[in-house]
This record gives sequence, C-alpha cells and structure tokens, in this order.
Amino acid sequence: MTLRWKLTLLYTFFMMILTAAMLGILLSLSSSAILDSAHRELKEQVWEAFDDLEWEDGELKIDSDFLEPEDGIYLSVYDADGKQLGGRVPGSFKHEEELSEGLKKISLEGEEWYVLDAVSEIESYGSVFIRGIVSVSKEESSLNVTLRLSMILFPLMVLLTAGLGYVFLGHALRPVAKITDTACEIYEKGDLSKRIGLNTKKKDSDAVRNKKEKTAKCACRSNLHKDEIYKLAETFDRMLERLEYSFEKEKQFTSDVSHELRTPVSVILSQCEYLLEDQNLSEEEEKAVQIIQRKAQNMANMTAQLLFLARADQNRQVVKKEWLNLSMVTEMAVEEQQEIAREKGIQIETQIEEDVEGYADETMFIRLWMNLIGNAVTYGKEGGWIRVGIEKQDKKVTGYVEDNGIGIEEEKLPYIWERFYQADTSRSEKGSGLGLAMAKWIVEAHGGTISAKSVYGKGTTFLFEFPTEK
Repeated sequence: MTLRWKLTLLYTFFMMILTAAMLGILLSLSSSAILDSAHRELKEQVWEAFDDLEWEDGELKIDSDFLEPEDGIYLSVYDADGKQLGGRVPGSFKHEEELSEGLKKISLEGEEWYVLDAVSEIESYGSVFIRGIVSVSKEESSLNVTLRLSMILFPLMVLLTAGLGYVFLGHALRPVAKITDTACEIYEKGDLSKRIGLNTKKKDSDAVRNKKEKTAKCACRSNLHKDEIYKLAETFDRMLERLEYSFEKEKQFTSDVSHELRTPVSVILSQCEYLLEDQNLSEEEEKAVQIIQRKAQNMANMTAQLLFLARADQNRQVVKKEWLNLSMVTEMAVEEQQEIAREKGIQIETQIEEDVEGYADETMFIRLWMNLIGNAVTYGKEGGWIRVGIEKQDKKVTGYVEDNGIGIEEEKLPYIWERFYQADTSRSEKGSGLGLAMAKWIVEAHGGTISAKSVYGKGTTFLFEFPTEK
C-alpha cells in the first residue's frame, strides 16, 4: 500500500472516530436539552394558565386557550375533588391519574408522557388544579429524525473526507513522488545530471559550484521559509551536484591518465622491439627484455580498455550501428582466438547459425567476442574446450561462450562485471579485470542484456542477447 493510501486511511479513521464522538456527544446533549426544554415549557404554561381563570358572577370562567394545545402541551382544569372543569386531554392518554402536585413521567403503550399537576387558590372559589400533559415520545421523535439523518450523512461525510484527503495528500506528496522518480531514473540510467528541480534554475558551472560549496549553507539549514519536503528536494539536488562533480572528476582523471600512459607505453614497446632485433644480446638479457615487452603490452591493453570505459562513462563512446552478417563477424573473432587457445591445448567448438544478420557496431561486436572468448581461454583448463554459438530468435540475436574451465564461485558471480574485479586473483597477471565490464557496456549499448552462470570447478557460460533492429 502506498504512503498516500496509508495516510488517507489513517486520516479517515481518525476523522470517523472524531465525528462519531462529536455526534454522540451532540445527540446526548440534544436529548437532555429537549427533555429539559419540554419540562420547562410545560411548567411555564401550567402556571401561566392560572391567569386565564377567574371567578365572576358566581361562576368560574375558563378561557378558550385551554381548548387549543400549544407546542404539544394539553391543559385541563380540575376542582379539588378531581372533577374536570374544562380543557383537553390527549386522546391517546388513556390513564386515570390521580391529581397530586408535582411532575410525573408516565409510560402508556410504548409512549412516554410528562404530567405536571399544579394547585392554586382562586378567590371566592377555592382550590383549583391545572394539569399539563405533554408527549415525551413526540419530543424525542424530532431527535430521532436528526439521528436518522446523521446516520445517512455520516457515511457520506466519511467518503467525502476520504476523497478530499486523498486529493490533498496527492498534492502534498507530489514532490515526494518526483524525488522517487528522479532517484529511480538515476538508478536505471546512471545519469547523475538528473535533478528534482522543485526550485528550477540553470545548472551551475564548475567554478560557480566550487564557490557555492565553500560559502553556501546546506539547504536544510537555510531557506527556513520553505517546507520540509522542499528542503529535502533541494538538499537531494545539492547532494547530486556534489556526486556528479566528484564522478566527473574521476572520469576525467581516468581519461587523462589513459591518454598520458599511451605515449610512454608505446615508447617502451618500440624500444623492446628494437632491442630484440640486436643479435648481441645474451640469453638472460633477451629474456629480461621479453618480460618488459609482455608487461608493457598488458599495460597497453589495459590503457586502451580504460580509455574505452572512460569515454563510455562520459557518453563520448559512439556506437555506429550498421547492417552486418553477425555470423561472419563471429567466425572472424573465433579465428583470431584459435591460435591463443591452441597454445593451451584448448579446442574451440562453434555452433554458429548461418546468415544471422542485424544492426551492430562491427568493431564493438568483435571486441565483445574477443573479451568473452579471451576470458574463457584465460580461465580454461589445458586440454579443455570452449563452445561459441550465435543464433537468431524472433527479432533478437542470442550468443554464448561456454567453457569447462575453473568456474566461478557462486558468491563471487555478482561482482564479475565490476571493473578490476577478478574472481581468481592467482591469475591476475593475465588480465586487468576490465574485459567483462567492457562486454557488459557493449551489450547494453546495443539495447541488450548479458548474464553468466557457473559451477565452480566445472565451467562457466556467458549468454547475451540484443535486438537486431536499431
């Protein structure tokens, strides 16, 4: 469940509890208030009714107001013996209640009544009782209407609250979603130049950035007028700027070092060739020069690989795809590695489907095969075998290199694509640990994937595929 839904449900849950509590308190207070109001109104009308009674010409005159109930209150007049002299009694109040001064609550056939009897002396007549009767059930019926209305409106209020909460939370969490999307994009594409950009502005130059890093405060301690998410995004952007700057410097350093090493290594190789042509060299001197030449050649290969990867990191390594016969290119790569494999007594077997064609960069495709086959030769067993195959499946080209060499331990398998990583450190003098990193980049640059599976002590298989179309 997303954070947006979690917060919406939590917010709705507490709003339901709060609303239910408020409605409960309100209805409770309303019920008490209605009954108190009925009691008070009953008392007032009963005592005011005595003003409508008067003794005149030897007769007790009763005002006609006694015949018309007001606010649901029925009034009736009785003499001291309990004989009704006037007024009205509710038709549903079928109960002969003896006159007794005070308030009583009576239940009749599921209906409740308030009955108030009051007595007063009328001059020249004597004691007179006035009885007021009001239906409590009718007074409470209005409360029940309110209660039923609340039960209808309560779910609607909950749904409205949840809907508005979901919308508002979506708006509030939009920057968080943008932060997440940016982080995912950086992870998937490895492009540190991406920014969240809540505060849109032009990208600073190196000089300006360096100056800011020395003088500017962290965004989370400045910009106090902005909210926490805004400050998080700005801090995240600052972090990305610093990371990008550091990585760019590292890439530039790798590229510069690779360029600078090419010349001295070329000079060493040329001088070694020159010395080896000298017939006056002793056997020990010739061996020493050959060792220097071999190491210099390894350094030259590593420098070329570093330069390739540095250009790839800086997006300066151009992939020039063209329509190729990939089967023929694969055979060429196998032929180039045959001689090296024979020196170790390794037999290269091929399972190359004829006329597999597709768009690819010829130079890079050859380098891919050279790295994979070369890796199999380096870590293969003497007298062993290597299988190389390529085929077309639908609109994809699938290739593999399989060997029965020393294999790779399972826990080391995820790291073989890292630069300079070598699963077998005892053979580090035979490689630089950059070949598989280059192979991975080449396959991904062609829009494909590469994987490896291995059983330690039995062999390894590298499998790659990429689309034949651009």
